[in-house]
Amino acid sequence: MKKMLIVFIVSLFLITSFQKIIVSSAKPTQDSEELRLQDMLMLMLTPYIEKDLTNYYYPKIIKDVSPHVTPWKIELIETKRRNDFRGFDLQITFEIEPTDGGHNISLGKDRMTYEISAGSEVKLINHTHLETYKYPPE
Repeated sequence: MKKMLIVFIVSLFLITSFQKIIVSSAKPTQDSEELRLQDMLMLMLTPYIEKDLTNYYYPKIIKDVSPHVTPWKIELIETKRRNDFRGFDLQITFEIEPTDGGHNISLGKDRMTYEISAGSEVKLINHTHLETYKYPPE
């Protein structure tokens, strides 16, 4: 009986230790300090993102329109410091759905990683085009 109890406890421990933590992917429904800071960052980076997307999309992918970025079509994937604690060499990765700017029709989906460092330097270090959406003819 004692053996069965030990086997049960060990198996319970192993099962719970291998379970994955499920993170809610629900969109925020209330304002917060973190959300405001994230939105400010998106607004400040929008000119850099639009310039890099225009260089990529026009005219290779879309010839009729230049891509525009709307802050609500940017999803923050990851942020990290590239150096020690309180170092000001940061990386930020987004998934972005650029639009046509007029009717807000999404043109595609891209993952972009920027390096942000002291001196207001913003540099694109990785751009992966994930998908091109069909743009309706005029």
